[in-house]
Amino acid sequence: MTDQCYGETIIGMLLREAIEQKKDIKFFCAETRPYLQRARLTASCCTEMCFETTVISDNMVAYLMSSQKIDLFTSAADSISQDGHIANKVGTYQIALLAKCFGVHYFVTGIPDADKQDKSSIKIEMRDPEQVMELNGIKHTLNGVQAIYPSFDITPPEFIGAVVTDRGFYSPYDLRSYFKENQENDFY
Repeated sequence: MTDQCYGETIIGMLLREAIEQKKDIKFFCAETRPYLQRARLTASCCTEMCFETTVISDNMVAYLMSSQKIDLFTSAADSISQDGHIANKVGTYQIALLAKCFGVHYFVTGIPDADKQDKSSIKIEMRDPEQVMELNGIKHTLNGVQAIYPSFDITPPEFIGAVVTDRGFYSPYDLRSYFKENQENDFY
């Protein structure tokens, strides 16, 4: 299994469920710069719960999918539009493309946004480009080099196997039904 986003509650629940079901799962966590969240947080969580865990750089995913038996790619989502597009940590889209290419299932965990009808309603935050040109306070580029830092990218529904919500699994093409079922469970 590869992971692209640290959703602390989601990861913890996934790991506890795997332990309860006595699943033998190996985790590959991409480091995701500039904060290295998968290396620092996800990998630590998986290891502390006694799962075999390997950290890779976020540019090693194609190698990993071509050389290891990867059954599942998963991520949380910072935003899920009702037309099935998800916004998540930049790099999620390229991993979803690779997963499709290698026949690896991709499941997103999160709750569809009531205020986002379609992809056009998702706004991509542009962060400080200096963060791309340095790591841990050490600059790695010459003066005059420019950078961009979109914090998220948008993955289209055709690359998503299912969206896992608090109410169960949904097709990315049927997220509007999430709002029609169990209205008493809404916490808005």
